[in-house]
Amino acid sequence: MSSSLSDDDSFQKWRYALAPYNLGYKVKLVSQLMYRDFLERLEPYGLTPFHYLVLCCLWEEDGLSTSGIADKLKQLGATLTGVVDRMEERNLVYRERDSEDRRIIRIWLTDEGKKLMHILPSIGAETIQKATSKISETEQEAVLKLLDQIIHNLL
Repeated sequence: MSSSLSDDDSFQKWRYALAPYNLGYKVKLVSQLMYRDFLERLEPYGLTPFHYLVLCCLWEEDGLSTSGIADKLKQLGATLTGVVDRMEERNLVYRERDSEDRRIIRIWLTDEGKKLMHILPSIGAETIQKATSKISETEQEAVLKLLDQIIHNLL
C-alpha cells in the first residue's frame, strides 16, 4: 500500500512552511497579481510599476541620489540604473552631479515627471482598491503593520 507525503506526520507538522501554504509563497503571489494588474493600468503611459516606485520617491523628495532611491526601495543600484536610464530617455527625470560631492549623482524630476504626480497615484489606488475589496480598513492596517514587522525582522 502506498502512502502520500500528505499522510506523513512530519509533512503535516511542517505544512505551514511548504508552498503553496506558506507566507512567503502567498506574499509572492499577491505581489505578482498586484504587479500584473498595475502594469496593465500603467500600459497607456508606457510605464512599469518600478518606474512608478521611483517617481513616488522623487515626488516625496526630488533630487535624491541613486543610492538614496535604492535604499528607500531596498533595491540594488544596478537594477535602478537601467530603470533611471529608461526614465531619462522618456524625459521623466534627469541626472545631475551633486555640487558638493561630484561622486554623487542626483535624480531630478522633469516637468513631465512632475505632471504624472497628478495622474498616477489614483491609478495605483485602483489596484489597491481591487485587491482590498471586502477587507475592512482596520484589517488592511493590521496587514500593513504585520508586513512592516516581517520586513523589519528580515532586514
